[in-house]
Parts: sequence; structure tokens; C-alpha cells
Amino acid sequence: MLESAMMYQKLGLCRADAEAIQHLRQAVSSGRHWYFALLEAIGLWTSGEEIYGDQYYCYLVGGEAFDWLLLAERLCLEIDGLLPEEEKVNLLFFASPPVEVSASEFRALIGEAKYRAYLNYLYGVVVEEALIAVVEEEVQKERSRFANGQSEYVQQEAYRRVYGADMGSLLERFRSERGHPSGDLITLLEQKEFTYWLFKYRLENSDKERVASDTKRALDWLQRQWRARMKPRAATLSRNMARLPVG
Repeated sequence: MLESAMMYQKLGLCRADAEAIQHLRQAVSSGRHWYFALLEAIGLWTSGEEIYGDQYYCYLVGGEAFDWLLLAERLCLEIDGLLPEEEKVNLLFFASPPVEVSASEFRALIGEAKYRAYLNYLYGVVVEEALIAVVEEEVQKERSRFANGQSEYVQQEAYRRVYGADMGSLLERFRSERGHPSGDLITLLEQKEFTYWLFKYRLENSDKERVASDTKRALDWLQRQWRARMKPRAATLSRNMARLPVG
């Protein structure tokens, strides 16, 4: 195990991350269910970001919100070929784990600090995206007779209703605060960071009753999508979240 850990360190991994990968490999090879071994490896992992191959991975959005499925995707690359392909795809793309675990068990496996950061991601990214989707649906229904050429209006009106400003001005403010360059393109990582920023912005600028009501609407919307076997947009959103009870 020491020699393998040293090999990973030569590839740029810190010792703790190398040991996490080694634990995952040995646990799966020894017959441990891969999902539990994966969660244990996530608990051992320490880096908030890394470059692996030619891809940049950022696991801690905004320095606070833990994108655990992105790390799961990264770790699965280390044991490619040892996992049931369908189970892996269901977890990484549909947030459907092969074994249901309770919130307390999930928390124990990944650790207290990561669990708190996971909740930040759950509410700050996944639920926030769902809230925007809920309001976009409402706006679309109101304007259903204008079916063509209304997508931009629907999006902008949804942002105005939720945040009191259009997306462009909010994105400009976010980029100014974070020192990000302006431009028409937005990366997936910046989109996640922006969404998390919007979540915190909404908490600061809305009363508690409104925040609670909006959060419940978003959670209810996500549940409806899952019950309907996840419509295309819900599948994209829920890729970031495990179907675990919270509390």
C-alpha cells in the first residue's frame, strides 16, 4: 500500500488523496460493496480541487459547497472496469445510488465537515436551480399562448421574480465581486458558483417566510420530477444530489 501511495504522490496527489484512492481499490477488490467503499474514500479525500489528466475538478463550489458527485465521478475513474456500469451511470447521472442509505449513515461515511458542505451544495445549488425552474414554469404557463420566441423573456422574468433583478445584471455583479472576467460565455463551474452566490443573495434579501416557502416549492418540484422518472431538465439538476433524507 505504501508503494502505491508513493506512486500516486508522484502523479501530484497529496498523501491523503492517494490513500483515499488506495482504500477504494483495496476495499472493492476485497469484496466491499463499491458504493460504501466510494463513500469511505470520499471521506478520506482532502483536496478541494485538482487537475486530473487535462481536466480541472473543483469539488468545493464557492469554497463552501461540496459537489460530492463530481468527486465520486473522479474516483470512479480510478476503478474503471471494476464497477457495474449501469449502477455507476445511475449514480453519476441520475443521482440514484445502488444502495439506499440513511442521512445519518451517509453523514458518518463521508464525515461531518463534508456532510455540512454537501448540504450547502444541496440547498445552494441543486434546490436553487430547482426554484428557478419552478418560477420559469409558472411564467411559461402564464404566457402559454405566446409559445414561440419567449424563452429569453421567461428566464429573465423568473430571475426578476426570485431575485428582483434580471440575470445579466446579477451575473455582472457576481463577476465583479469575484473578480471574474465579463463575457457572453459561462462555464459549468462558473454557473455553479453563480447559482450558489444567488442562493446567498436571496437569503440576504428575502424575509425568512419567503425563503422557507420558496425552498419548499423547489423541493416539492424536485420530488415530482423524480416520481416522474426525472424529466430531462430534472435529470441534469439532480445529477448533483443524492436521493437521501435530510436531517
